[in-house]
Amino acid sequence: MSTNQQEAPLWQALYDCAQSSQVAFHTPGHKRGRGLPAAILQHLGSFLGSVDLPELPELDNLFAPEAAILEAQVLASQLFGAEQTWFLTNGSTCGILAALLAICGPGDQIIVPRNLHISVISGLVLCGAVPIFVQPALDQQLNLAHSLSVQDIQLAFEVYPQAKAIFLIHPTYEGICGDISAIATFAHDHGIPLIVDEAHGPHFAFNPQFPQSALAAGADLTIQSTHKMLGALTQAAMLHVQGHLVNRQRLSQTLQLVQSTSPNYLLLASLDAARHQLAYAGFEIMQQVLVLANKAHTQLQCLPNYHQWNPVGSTPGCIALDQTRLTIPTYPFGAQGYDLDQMLIDSYQISAELITPDHLTFLITLGNTDADIDQLLLALQDLYQPHLQPYPHSYPKAKPPISLPVLSPREAYWHPSEAIPIMESVGRVSTESICPYPPGIPTLLPGERIQQQDLDWLLQLQQEGGVITGGSDLSFNTLKVVRE
Repeated sequence: MSTNQQEAPLWQALYDCAQSSQVAFHTPGHKRGRGLPAAILQHLGSFLGSVDLPELPELDNLFAPEAAILEAQVLASQLFGAEQTWFLTNGSTCGILAALLAICGPGDQIIVPRNLHISVISGLVLCGAVPIFVQPALDQQLNLAHSLSVQDIQLAFEVYPQAKAIFLIHPTYEGICGDISAIATFAHDHGIPLIVDEAHGPHFAFNPQFPQSALAAGADLTIQSTHKMLGALTQAAMLHVQGHLVNRQRLSQTLQLVQSTSPNYLLLASLDAARHQLAYAGFEIMQQVLVLANKAHTQLQCLPNYHQWNPVGSTPGCIALDQTRLTIPTYPFGAQGYDLDQMLIDSYQISAELITPDHLTFLITLGNTDADIDQLLLALQDLYQPHLQPYPHSYPKAKPPISLPVLSPREAYWHPSEAIPIMESVGRVSTESICPYPPGIPTLLPGERIQQQDLDWLLQLQQEGGVITGGSDLSFNTLKVVRE
């Protein structure tokens, strides 16, 4: 098996198969592109179909890899610093689902941050575990959550010492990083694994100016969206494991539960190609990303009376910030978040990654150019109005520091329910995950009692242009609650 990082075994195997003149009597039905719809052929060409291949012997088997996939995964584990790596074709979501299914069973308790992604709730529904919700510190300037601190984790474990695992986000959507090394040490001192949703941090390992990667900090299992910050195609992700606290055989089995038996080989090969790209020039690529990011941050600071958002050191849950995130308050740019985003799209052809009423976050990655940064800075300079004051908002109060739901997410999901008007749901137990999207962080969770302040907040977001997802009623006029 090759350990040469300059090779791309899976990408090469797929390319070689695409060049073959083999007559196909297997799936997919378009037969190497010849039967693709005219619109696809016209705009994308037939080569797309030639690389859309099934589990041919030459391409290995994702769920029992022995050749090209195994080689590619081994090379990825070596480069990212893991002991074992799995390629994922259903995004970080399937990695999170598989991790929770592998580590937790019905009734097991797991420490999770309140600002978790909705996929974590889906995983808890599937595995039946009970979340110990821990509320991270909130940034008062932009109304966003920090990471958890080791002190938060210690307090939660004192109250619930039977917790079977710890789940963290590193970094948050806005790039906030906590002291993950200290939390990993705490977890291992208590003999439990640390699972990390590192969807937005796969680039951390490739330049020392970035925050420490979860694996380098000692995490047992980390899930990365290779497509979000690196060069893989959308939905392509990786799951990395190290240490002895995660049963790898069971993890392989749970991954088969949540991924297609017909994985997309173009996605798999893009993971291999993205790894190869980083192996070849990862430091230099990320150094250029940092140059672009620093330019954006520095020139924004030159705006008169502009106060750059930098929460590092404000709480124990924020010891570092990923520079590739440019997060700005919306009020000095003349509009609330959803309106400002639309102005940037309509007038400047600029799209942000994350839109909230109070802030926008822009991602700067290896795909951006100097011209992109200039265009963004020009737009923000045009819109900047230093005399404006923050918009008045009625934010929901912070949740309790530590809490358990009334029912586990699984119990609430399967419980007999009824749909009732939203304003009649206060005090009832939700059976749905309701969240603004993006970023997909739930405000209402299955198994928790619905609070008036949360409804007010969601309705305010909807009125301001936000999209509320997760409910069975897409208009958000009713909610499903536990039938009493």
